[in-house]
Amino acid sequence: MSAAPVWLLDVDGVLNVARPGWSAAPHRGEALADGAWWPMRWAPALIGRIATLHRSGRAEVRWCSTWCPWADQLEALFGLPRLAAALTTEEATSPGLPRAAAKALAAFRVLDTEGRRLIWTDDDAIPHGEARFALTAGGRALLIEPDSTRGLQPADLDEIEAWI
Repeated sequence: MSAAPVWLLDVDGVLNVARPGWSAAPHRGEALADGAWWPMRWAPALIGRIATLHRSGRAEVRWCSTWCPWADQLEALFGLPRLAAALTTEEATSPGLPRAAAKALAAFRVLDTEGRRLIWTDDDAIPHGEARFALTAGGRALLIEPDSTRGLQPADLDEIEAWI
């Protein structure tokens, strides 16, 4: 495996959460997607750590969410740099393709097609059983499933930074 790991980053339940914590008041805003405004609530310190890791080149952060087609909305709202999307618009929005399956395909593309290590943070799409074993075999992937009401926490970012 070469180059910096790719971090597949989900939004709802990971960044956008009811009680983000981080010892500070959450920020609130709205993002426009599919013709509707959606409420967002996030921890600025979390966003800052993600942006720092991405800008440093220690990890390449990519959106891996149904928000991929509207990533520009998130980047403007959160104050993140432009991030690549791991899912095509069709993968992110097609009613015939389960989101968890689309995200798992994106994870395997990182590992098997690109030959890079993987960080995947998602509250409800990370597989278990054989698929999980295939992702993590040989220590090539770090999978973090945060509580969907709290999202990523400081200890999760500490774990990511140590793993990198």
